[in-house]
Amino acid sequence: MSVRPDIADRADLEVLLRRFYGAAFADPVIGPFFAGTELDRHLPHIADFWGRALLRSAEYRRDLFAPHAALHARQPLTARHFGRWLQLWTATVDGLHSGPLAERAKSQGERISLAMLRRLTGGATGGGTGGFVPLSAVLLRSG
Repeated sequence: MSVRPDIADRADLEVLLRRFYGAAFADPVIGPFFAGTELDRHLPHIADFWGRALLRSAEYRRDLFAPHAALHARQPLTARHFGRWLQLWTATVDGLHSGPLAERAKSQGERISLAMLRRLTGGATGGGTGGFVPLSAVLLRSG
C-alpha cells in the first residue's frame, strides 16, 4: 500500500482539480452542467478559491455563488447534483491525497455543497428522496 501525500501547494491543487473536473465533465449526472465550459480559462479561478480555502492564500476575490445561481436559473440544481459533485470530489481527493489538508478539502467540499444547495433552494436539501448518496457508493479510480 503506497502512502499518498497531503495537499501541499497550488500545483497539487491544480492536479487535483484537473482530475476532478475530468470526472465531473464526463459524469452523466453533473456533466451536462459543464457543457461549453473552458476548463483552462476557469481553472485559475477555481484554484484560487481552493488555495484560499485550504492553503490560506488570499487570491480568490470573486463571487462563488453567482455562477451557480446562473446555472440554477437555467436548470435547477438539486440535492442529487450536489451529492454527485461531493461524491466525485471526495473520491478524487482520496485517490490522490491523504492528510490534514486532504481531510479539510473533503469537509470543506461537503460544507460548501450543502450551503450552496440550501441557498439555491431556499433551505430544501432533498431529504431522503434522491438527495445525497453515501460516499461509499462511488469508486473513482486514480489512474
